[in-house]
Amino acid sequence: LQMVSDANTAGSGFLAVFSAAHPHERGDQYCGGRLDKPSGTFKTPNWPEKDYPAGVTCSWHIVAPKNQIIEVKFEKFDVERDNYCRYDHVSIFNGAEINDAKRIGKFCGDSPPAPVVSDGNQLLIQFLSDLSLTADGFIGHYKFRPKKNPTTTVPPTTTTSQPATSRPITLKYSVALCQQKCKRRGTLESNYCSSNFVITGTVITAVMRGGSMYATVSIINVYKEGSLAIQQAGKTMSTKIIILCKKCPFIRRGLNYIFMGQVDEEGRGKIAPHHFVMAFKTKNQKGLSVLKNKQC
Repeated sequence: LQMVSDANTAGSGFLAVFSAAHPHERGDQYCGGRLDKPSGTFKTPNWPEKDYPAGVTCSWHIVAPKNQIIEVKFEKFDVERDNYCRYDHVSIFNGAEINDAKRIGKFCGDSPPAPVVSDGNQLLIQFLSDLSLTADGFIGHYKFRPKKNPTTTVPPTTTTSQPATSRPITLKYSVALCQQKCKRRGTLESNYCSSNFVITGTVITAVMRGGSMYATVSIINVYKEGSLAIQQAGKTMSTKIIILCKKCPFIRRGLNYIFMGQVDEEGRGKIAPHHFVMAFKTKNQKGLSVLKNKQC
């Protein structure tokens, strides 16, 4: 159970209680747990006899000795397809907790993801199914490897192959930065590969804090996810973006924009005066769709 609050509107909170009881269904309806043997297998409930059930969440916490890393391979994989894996999906995180900034990949569809290798000695694999369509599910295997010989394979972040993106970079507000001429550089095409993320979205909230603008953006489309942290509520996706210099580029609530920029350690988008931001119009969609398939 995880509760997250942002810097905007707050509510009165909640009070919850829990109790332990024997399960009402067969044991194969349940999944997840701690895996600490040198190698092993994990799979969706009901595998391989029938589809996984709707409305389940499974979390496997894999723990290796401190001088080792973890390699994960999927033998079979069939999870409800969606271009952005918004519904049923598998997410893999470095470490022991769900943290979008440490997410290695988010997977769905019927093609097994590329092998995944952890940065350290812990890995968290989470499978989530919603209350609608289901599929065959998956079976995966893991094994420990010496830390000195890591594999360099980097998985895609969704079923649509994406190039490996750079690590989050340090980009901060400064007076000198905001004294730069407020003019975006280049074109959609020239900025695509150098940007960690590329999205279109509607500005929902925009709050000035210090010399920067903190915005919540409801996502229209994702063309390059990178390490951007995306929140989901039902079928609506949103993200946090910081305009480092509050008036450059200038954005307004309720309007649609194309955002290209970098990402900080918390998974928030960061936009500096030289980054590419422009009003989004329907005619831009075709060009962005072409760029999405571009090899950088």
